[in-house]
Amino acid sequence: MKDLSLNLLDIAENSVKAGASLTRLHILEEGNTLTFRVQDDGCGMTEEILQGVTDPFYTTRTTRKVGLGLPLLRMAAEQTGGWMEVQSRHKDAHPTDHGTQVTAVFYTDHIDCPPVGDLVATVTTLIQGHPDTDFHFLHVINGNEVELDTRQLREILGEVSLAEFEVLQWISGFLSDQYTGQKACE
Repeated sequence: MKDLSLNLLDIAENSVKAGASLTRLHILEEGNTLTFRVQDDGCGMTEEILQGVTDPFYTTRTTRKVGLGLPLLRMAAEQTGGWMEVQSRHKDAHPTDHGTQVTAVFYTDHIDCPPVGDLVATVTTLIQGHPDTDFHFLHVINGNEVELDTRQLREILGEVSLAEFEVLQWISGFLSDQYTGQKACE
């Protein structure tokens, strides 16, 4: 994938397919390190699936015989000298505390570090495609935060769908304004 925002989109889509009601999308940039974390409360993975999840020729999908999302993320992180880890607790073994967490660390001063990409478009796309799922997006850049929590939006909007054009437009502007404020502070 060309940038990390596409990896974020891919993994978050998997979280939604796993039945997650809340997916946390957290990115921490500090010094020359970028930590990328997606955590969900979906059904989780069995130990068997967890063991094969970073193999590009292993997938649970029936529409194709390969699954490249996590292997590509792992390769991208490792090319910078970083790493990737997947932790998961399956709902059958952990009925009250299940879900998956994907963490990848990149060294941003390495020539092979991919760009972060368009996070505003990624978050807006996720919300548009899954208006009934909650997302908590947090991007910390050297101590400054860009944040959006759909649970807070639901409290304010009540019955209004997050997929409404005006709501999506507001979300995009709200996130963009926070990033603009970040640049003004640097």
